[in-house]
Amino acid sequence: MKVLEFPLARITLGFLLGIMTAFICNPNPKWIFGLLFIFLLTGSIFAFLVSKIPNARFYSSLLSYLISFLIGMSSLIIQTDSFRKNNYSNHNIFKKEHSVTLIIREKLKNTTYNQRYIALITSIDHTNYSGKILLNIPKSLPKTFEVGHILRIQAYIQKNKNPDNPNQFDYGNYLNNKQIYAQLYANPTAIEQSSEFQKDSWFYIAKIRTRILHNLEKANFNSTALAVASALILGQRQDIAPEIIQDYQYAGAIHILSVSGLHVGFIFLFLNFILSPIPNTRKGSFLKLTIIVSSLFFFAFIAGLSPSIVRSVVMFSFVAIGLHLRRSVNIYHTLLVSILLILLFQPYFLYDVGFQLSYLAVFFIVWFQPVLSQLWKPKNKIIKYSWDILTVSFAAQIGTLPLSLYYFHQFPGLFFVTNLFVIPLLSIIMFLGIVVMAFAAINFTPFWLIKPLEWSIYLLNKIINTIASFEQFIIRDIPFNFSMLTCSYLLIIAFVIWLKKPYFKSLLWVMLAIIGFQLAVLRNNWQVRHQKEWLVFNQKRNTLIVKRQGNEVFLYSNDSAAAKSKMLNSYLIANSGQLKNQKPLQHTAYFKENKILILDSAGVFIKNSKPDIILLTQSPKINIERMLLSLQPKLVIADGSNYKSLLAQWEMSCKKQKIPFHATAEKGYFQLK
Repeated sequence: MKVLEFPLARITLGFLLGIMTAFICNPNPKWIFGLLFIFLLTGSIFAFLVSKIPNARFYSSLLSYLISFLIGMSSLIIQTDSFRKNNYSNHNIFKKEHSVTLIIREKLKNTTYNQRYIALITSIDHTNYSGKILLNIPKSLPKTFEVGHILRIQAYIQKNKNPDNPNQFDYGNYLNNKQIYAQLYANPTAIEQSSEFQKDSWFYIAKIRTRILHNLEKANFNSTALAVASALILGQRQDIAPEIIQDYQYAGAIHILSVSGLHVGFIFLFLNFILSPIPNTRKGSFLKLTIIVSSLFFFAFIAGLSPSIVRSVVMFSFVAIGLHLRRSVNIYHTLLVSILLILLFQPYFLYDVGFQLSYLAVFFIVWFQPVLSQLWKPKNKIIKYSWDILTVSFAAQIGTLPLSLYYFHQFPGLFFVTNLFVIPLLSIIMFLGIVVMAFAAINFTPFWLIKPLEWSIYLLNKIINTIASFEQFIIRDIPFNFSMLTCSYLLIIAFVIWLKKPYFKSLLWVMLAIIGFQLAVLRNNWQVRHQKEWLVFNQKRNTLIVKRQGNEVFLYSNDSAAAKSKMLNSYLIANSGQLKNQKPLQHTAYFKENKILILDSAGVFIKNSKPDIILLTQSPKINIERMLLSLQPKLVIADGSNYKSLLAQWEMSCKKQKIPFHATAEKGYFQLK
């Protein structure tokens, strides 16, 4: 791969390894900063003595890679809020109620019961603290808060929890990677709103977004179309209906709803077109560059500074600078510099799925698409245009496929049909949208201007819905673990290299990569076949127990809908499992050498039955201390179907008799292997 021959590529690789090492190892900042200072000093001395040192080039390269590695580690440490002494996560504030003063920073998509916001803590109990927190306010409070609102709330701060059930999306870890270490659930009666606002750049940008959407609503812009337009142009997906998002997922077009390189590219072309009358003199070129770069970054702020937007804006800014300097832009250098620049200031973007997918898509378009385009060169312009769209979408899909399977476990088979119809229409929507949003910001929303955009989005949704309706082309529930992910990319890279240079040596690497992927699949199947476990899921109001022997899964629950639950489906996918049958709960279960007594609301048990484990469900009416003295179990479990008020009492009784107690509502699922 020629890209790896660039010194910048190897430096970037060292930088990325530094970020990942710091993320995994959580090193002492003093040691990292000390080592960085020593190596920078060594590098400075080496630069003066380079002519006198044998093999100076080798040592110079090694030193530069070590420095880039340490800069990567330092970058993550500097941008990690938990390393700051006044960050609330470093203080014992999680066990009692506090008076918390915070500033609303961002409005998120509501859940079934709560409005959600990202907020900045300024003080707790009148002591200065810092840090981001996820604020949840019940929908029973009709008021919606705006960015910049200052609130004082009396509530408990709850640390992010681990997943309650196996193989679930780890939302707590997701929040931690965004420097949000806790959540706050506010009672509407305990909220005091200040008459003042925090008037920073986020406040004014939110005001512009609100004015645009409000003016379009007043102009009777269709609400469904407006929600999609807001996602496409402003990067705001909060108001899109779940069924619309599902259609875009099934059609393989969900990337359209996340502002990324495709959208920023259209804006870049639009700005170049608008500014084309400006002469390409030295001053004119500089004026165009200034307008384009400032407009792109203003758009990034308007769209919320998501990782994919920042990546795209930085990359196209370098393209604009290259055009201004009248130099051909090496796209590989542009990608590498944009990665370095973005991650230097926001290293946690590396762990954002959108950031990973967008860079992979761009890289494979640049690297793989030219190979595909050479396979056929149609002379007809329309056919050539369609072929180019197909090869671009195919290259992007191949590049992101393993990562998509790893995260989402499904594959839209008609993605190429979607892109063939959607990309031309999306270019029209983006051009119309930019104009409409710009005029809406100055309260100008004529019928003849907004209706073409509304109709275009209606047509887009209709096309997406039609393609998504062919559900037989959607491959779902694909088991895909990290070893398969790694081997898949090795196979894809080896295959592309062979297509570029079809020699025997490169074909041999393809064969080895295929064998490696097969071994990863066989290893996973072997591990699954030799695993046995008994699981108690954490589910409110119901009891759900799973017994797995290899890939055969037996479900025990009185809930008829349990077999279709998302938590069970996630478990089946991750363990390549097949649900054999569902049986109602019984009072006694056996796993390996353990006898398990299951008590329901009746609380009936046989004295001196001597179970190894007792599972309490449906809040049984029992004298817990008398039962423990009689049965003398080794372990007591309480699942999520019990009243929370009973859990503390049961835990105290178990502590008195030195019997371990596991409440799934607090500790998550229970697993017996």
